[in-house]
Amino acid sequence: MRRGALAVAALLTLLAPVTAFAQSGGVTRMKLPSGLTVLVRENPAAPVVAYSLMVKMGTRTETPDTAGISNLLQLMLVRGTQKMDGEQIAEAADRMGGSIDAYGDADYSEITATALSRNWQEMLDLVADVALRPSLPDGTVQAVRDFIVRQIRNRGDKPFDVASDKMRAALFGMNPYAWDPLGRRESVEKLGREALLAYYRRYYVPGQMVLAVSGDVKTAEVVAQAQRIFGALPAGPAASPAVPAAPPMSGTREDFIVPGAQAQILMAALAPALTHPDHPPLKVLTAVLGGGMASRFFSELRDQQALAYTTLAQYPSRIDTSAFVAILGTAPENVAKAGPALVQQLERIRTQQASAEEVAVARAYVIGSQAMDRRTNARQAWYLAFYEIAGVGYEFLDRYTADVKKVSAADIQRVAQKYLGVLRTIIVQPK
Repeated sequence: MRRGALAVAALLTLLAPVTAFAQSGGVTRMKLPSGLTVLVRENPAAPVVAYSLMVKMGTRTETPDTAGISNLLQLMLVRGTQKMDGEQIAEAADRMGGSIDAYGDADYSEITATALSRNWQEMLDLVADVALRPSLPDGTVQAVRDFIVRQIRNRGDKPFDVASDKMRAALFGMNPYAWDPLGRRESVEKLGREALLAYYRRYYVPGQMVLAVSGDVKTAEVVAQAQRIFGALPAGPAASPAVPAAPPMSGTREDFIVPGAQAQILMAALAPALTHPDHPPLKVLTAVLGGGMASRFFSELRDQQALAYTTLAQYPSRIDTSAFVAILGTAPENVAKAGPALVQQLERIRTQQASAEEVAVARAYVIGSQAMDRRTNARQAWYLAFYEIAGVGYEFLDRYTADVKKVSAADIQRVAQKYLGVLRTIIVQPK
């Protein structure tokens, strides 16, 4: 039997206890009996490997009383297991020629790691140890909690962070997207070990976890080790908390005074989730307005009118309702001119179709930016895991790219009229 046939036979043998298996586009996906999904992308270009262990847990699964618990829990995972303390975890990763870290975000929480490929199995064991056997010691919980509280407090002294936080609150109200993943100070200060343990037990169940591995590894070997480590875990019930809806859009303006040298102007509106058909055209619209040096905001507000130090537009991909945000940083004396100029740009995209050249450049920017972001194994692993957590699978990226290529000027104007007719405005100025 040829070597390739032997490898296939070995892989099929290893997959005997696996409930589902598929391979396409150089990526192998399998679901273990425990419910955990494993994704492997072989990339022998360099002797490195990256891991993303994601959990369907983030600000989206929090409440106002627990705001920030996902990120706090993640930081605690890499600060001690039943075998090692945080320093030993970091030293072990360093000996493998890599690193390990963890954090919470809006729709997910991630343990991310890299290692030299010769140490791939040891690093996978370390990732599993961090995820499955955290110690969460009381003293460390208090220290990490205090550290996060200081970070939250420091945000109050930064004009852009204040503007971002105020805009989230204005757009989302009681919806958990209303706060930064760091959480709220009054919530984080109350979080203790018992709350973290209960939250961990609720969300760290295999059916809500995805392991993505990208790099110089063999799929069959990774599958075998994943099955050994995660295959026998008890399935556990999947947590499905109800998420409050964001409040209806209304035209509002709020002004705040914060120490600093720059003023920040944010104008925003609710926008569709990543699965919505309007997602691709709104991404291209975002690039037309604020995507790089060729965008309207940069060329017209910054270069031609000299009204901005920094300017951009954002539309993050979210599982639930997202937001389009236009951002302009300017000198305090320019606020009276910069605000109306930004409104003019947002109105123009609604009333006039963009040129064919603008649309082509924006489409290329959207596709090229994502391609650039996927150059490393760490980002490849992230994309594999995130789209699986989002429920659309890694194949979504190919569909999304194809849809972006089809976006027309008429599509851009249509979504501009649909989503940018009513805006919330936040202006933060220095004392």
